[in-house]
Parts: sequence; structure tokens; C-alpha cells
Amino acid sequence: MSILIKNATLISMDNTREKIEKNVDILIENSSIVKIEKNIDLENKSELQTIDATNKVVIPGLINTHAHVPMSIFRETVDGYNMQDWLEKKIWPMEDNLTKEDIYYASLLSFIEMVETGCTTINDMYYMTEDSIKAMKDVGIRLQTTRTLTDIPTDESGDKRIDELLKLLSEYKNFDEKLTFNLGIHGLYTAKEKYLKKCLQVAVNEDLPIHMHFCENNKEVDDIRKLYNKEPIEVLKEYFMGKKTLLAHAVKLDKQDIESIKDMNISIAHCPISNLKLGCGIANIEKMIECGINVSLGTDGQGSGCSLDMFETMKFAALLQKGIYEDAKCMNAYDVLKMATINGAKALGLEKNIGSISEGKKADIIIIDLNRTKSNPENNLISQIVYNTTGEDVDTTIINGRVLMENKRLKIDINKNELFKKCEEIILRISK
Repeated sequence: MSILIKNATLISMDNTREKIEKNVDILIENSSIVKIEKNIDLENKSELQTIDATNKVVIPGLINTHAHVPMSIFRETVDGYNMQDWLEKKIWPMEDNLTKEDIYYASLLSFIEMVETGCTTINDMYYMTEDSIKAMKDVGIRLQTTRTLTDIPTDESGDKRIDELLKLLSEYKNFDEKLTFNLGIHGLYTAKEKYLKKCLQVAVNEDLPIHMHFCENNKEVDDIRKLYNKEPIEVLKEYFMGKKTLLAHAVKLDKQDIESIKDMNISIAHCPISNLKLGCGIANIEKMIECGINVSLGTDGQGSGCSLDMFETMKFAALLQKGIYEDAKCMNAYDVLKMATINGAKALGLEKNIGSISEGKKADIIIIDLNRTKSNPENNLISQIVYNTTGEDVDTTIINGRVLMENKRLKIDINKNELFKKCEEIILRISK
């Protein structure tokens, strides 16, 4: 099956092309983009689906580099709690009651939300990972995942989690071309030094990038100091030098900390909405960018991040930096869009395949309809997307060359009302 997108306004995020191109056609064959040019004529081609993108904007699918996919069922549970109390008194006790079936349905809800809001790739950190993978296959999204590693409460439980990750890698290595893995360490504050070394050796043995929470709040920083008897940045420099690492949050890094990691192989998954909701603070993203660190965007789990709408995340990311720096010139809109697309691909080690609309790359593409009152007139298209667009403006979502939503209608065989009911039953049961 071939797909021809006609007459698009294209923002490709490919630095070899113009930032904005008008009246462009995009030809997709199987899973890949094979041609981008004006007036592609394929009238005689059989099995061709044509999508008219006249007066619509085509951009790469958005990439969410830090989430906890099954936490869809925990939306709006945080009010009245600080972060640690929310986790320890509310979320962790409920998570203890989750079944494999619960994980499947909660993941399914997140993946449908992704398709509807233009997110085509997500980086997940959770457990019972097999059931999230099953949901990923049923929907058709692109997933990088792991089995979260921590040696709390015991060394034996930590070793068991490593065994589960190794089993996962063995069983799902060739499961789906849209599925990749990383080594997910929950955090330095939940991994003792001996266990950290074990985890990092697994990353070397299995050739996996690393994904880890890092310096999200003050208590975490204090806990790392007590556990390692050194500053968090010193632990990074001692154990992570040269290792491809994605750090989620990094809120509590000062300018000196940022300077000290700029030459490491580190990307940051910035989660502004979750950091605000949990009262953690605001990461110094402008300084990270100034230092040449690759910054991507994440939503975190919906319990703290509210939703998986990456357009909202872009807007918060930009406005917060302008506010704390008191400088309207910082964080220009194109750089913010890069964070949600090509920078996200780089953070996950997938930039050869996704992150821009380029010939030869996978066809992860979304079409945005800005024919709305709030979007007119159009004075600056890229700013319009970053500041005045939401997931509800996504018209069409294509992942790996497959149309999963067109004209705002899902093309996936899933009954949403039944899914909503199932997830409501889950949260009611585990809340008791």
C-alpha cells in the first residue's frame, strides 16, 4: 500500500530543507517516506491512498521521551499531596494491586490518547512490560521501553528485576520493528552503588542506552547524597561517562552542574508540566541548550503530567524559560519544536529513522488542521504550532506508514467507550 499526501504545508524538521515549504507532496511506500517534492503524479498506481492536506500542516510525529504509560488511570490523583507522599501513600499502594490485564488496558488508553494527540513515539518506564507491549502492538504506535530497575526493598528483588529485563529482551528482541529497549534505572536514590554497577554492566552487555530519573526534587538529591556520600553530579561523572544516557527531569541542576555534564553523552527529558504539578521546580533548560546538551520533552505519567498532549508540553517548556529568564527572546519556537521531534529521536537513539520528514526515514507523520478561529490569522506558523495548538487540532496520524487516524476518526478496532469503562473499573477496584 502506498500513501500520497498532497498539497501540504510542510515543516519537515530536516535541516537540509527549508523550515516551511508550501504545496508539497509526500509519497509513502510500505513504512517509509520515499519522495518529497511538488506535484508527484501517480494516477496510474494501484493500491494508492491519497490524503488531501490542502490548507493543513504536516510535521513529524511528536516524540515523548519520558512517560509511565500505564499511569493513565491515575490522572488527577495528586492534588493535596507533595511528590513523595503522593507516591508512597497513594500511588505505590494502588500499583501493588495492579494485574497484568490492568496494565494492558491502562496502556491501551494511553496509546489511543497518543494517536489522537499526534504523539507517534513514547519512551516508557514501568513494569509488567509485556502487557504494555501487547497494547502497543494492538494500536500500532512506536515504543521504547524497559523493565524499571531498583533494589528496593531488597537486593534479591533488584536481582529479580534484572532477570525480568533480560527475559524481556530475549523474548521480544524481534517482536516488532517499532519496538526498542533501554536500560531503565528508576533513580540513583532507589539503587545502591553495588546495584547501580550491576545495572550499568547489563547496559554494556546488552548494548542498551540508559534511561533514569535524575534530580527531580530536593528530597531525591538529599537521598542520593546519603546513599552515595557524594553529589549526584559526581555519581554521574564517575559511572556514566561515555554511556548514552537519558536523564528525566534534571530540575535541581545548577549552572555549574550543567557545565560539568555538557561533554557527556547525556540527553535531558524535560517534563515541565509534571515538575510544576508536583511542586518540584523548573529545570534550567535554557542553560542546557546554551551548553549544547540535547534537550527533549516528556509528559511523565498522566498522574502528575495530566495528559500526553505534547503540544501543551511545548508551550509550557517555552513560556517557563522566558519567565524565569525574564527574556522573551529565549526558547524560539523552532527550537522548541525540535525538542518535541528530532531532539527526541536523538535522545532515544532513533534519529536515523524518525524525528524529521526526510526521504528514507520511517513515515511517522501527523497532519494538523489549523482552520479554527483561534488559529487565524496566521502570522507565524511555527509559533502558532508551539503556542496556539493542542492535540485536539491533530487531523491525521500516520505511524510507520500506517494511517491510525484520519479526519479525526480512529482507524483502530477498539471500542473507546468500553475501554473507558474498563479503566474506570480498574481504578475503583485498586483504590479500595
